Amino acid sequence: MPAANTRNFSFICGQDDFLVGRMGRRRFEELAGGAADEFSREVISGFAANVDEVGKAVNRFRESVQTIPMFGGRRVVWLKDVNFLADTVTGKAETTLTCVEDLQRVLESVNPAEAAVLVTAAPVDRRRSFPKWCEKNSDFVLADGGDDAGGVAAVVEAEARSLGVQFGPGALELLLAKIGANTRLLVEEVHKLAAHAPEGAAISEASVAELSPNAAQGEFFETADAFFSGDLQWTLAALKRHFFAGGNARPVLAALQNRNRILLQVRALADAGEAKVGPRGVDGLQRAAATHAPRYGDAAEEKSSYNVFTQNPWYLGKLAGAAALPPLRRLVDNQRSFIDAFEEVTRRPGEEEEVLRDLAVRCLAA
Repeated sequence: MPAANTRNFSFICGQDDFLVGRMGRRRFEELAGGAADEFSREVISGFAANVDEVGKAVNRFRESVQTIPMFGGRRVVWLKDVNFLADTVTGKAETTLTCVEDLQRVLESVNPAEAAVLVTAAPVDRRRSFPKWCEKNSDFVLADGGDDAGGVAAVVEAEARSLGVQFGPGALELLLAKIGANTRLLVEEVHKLAAHAPEGAAISEASVAELSPNAAQGEFFETADAFFSGDLQWTLAALKRHFFAGGNARPVLAALQNRNRILLQVRALADAGEAKVGPRGVDGLQRAAATHAPRYGDAAEEKSSYNVFTQNPWYLGKLAGAAALPPLRRLVDNQRSFIDAFEEVTRRPGEEEEVLRDLAVRCLAA
């Protein structure tokens, strides 16, 4: 990270509060290493739930920057977790905008010889004048992996390299599919997987499947995997474990329906010759999206089982390739069976496990 001796202050921002906070902590430790004593260091929370708290945070920051160190020397001040620079109701309020102008004046007046100042903010609307001003007038760092899968993957790969490990074939993709875009959890999982990997070996897909939770898919990943693999005994065992742990039927049915919706769409594209399930996922998905995605309307904006084009092509291949892709008629029958099971659960609330066991036998033993 660049040194903070050529500008009045350091400004670290991004959309991911975990990444921004972690980078901010490292910068603060670097700056505080040269402070004369702990009384020369101060951390001020910039988190504000309303406009009144914005004003209080800016005033505390101003007072801290202008305070003379008790034993002389250089002060180190960190305004952390600033959240009022985002495109939110609080961030757009007139009072907040006035406070941000005050904050800018404080930062302009900082003497780097007397105070080392750090500001960390997430999320940030970079279209506004203050972030643009910071970019030109501070030691500016954009600590943002991005919301897209490519950006998050880059963060995960960088974390693995810092630990001296790398991902084997399919391992990174499976980790992203299981965890989702939760950067904090992804980083923790990389540390866990790196500690588990044999010295000099890559993190394997099997290790990810065994050790990483299914945070992005809920707690019912195993039952859905078992059901759509066509393995009746595995499905019954997964259901037994789920209900033994105190689970109920409705989220399991939701997971089965979500998976079935995705496979219905993949099957339809495959039957139409517009996509093909291959070793690298569902080939042709992007071309098919150009034709069909607009028909989904607003559903194309967020990841959803209702829209196959919002899914990761590699992950779709894992879902569709775990067993032979069922015929369209079988998938339609599955969806009807799930609806029937849901209605049965409402009629027999004390027999949910029996209802799902009957469902599995009917669908998989046929």
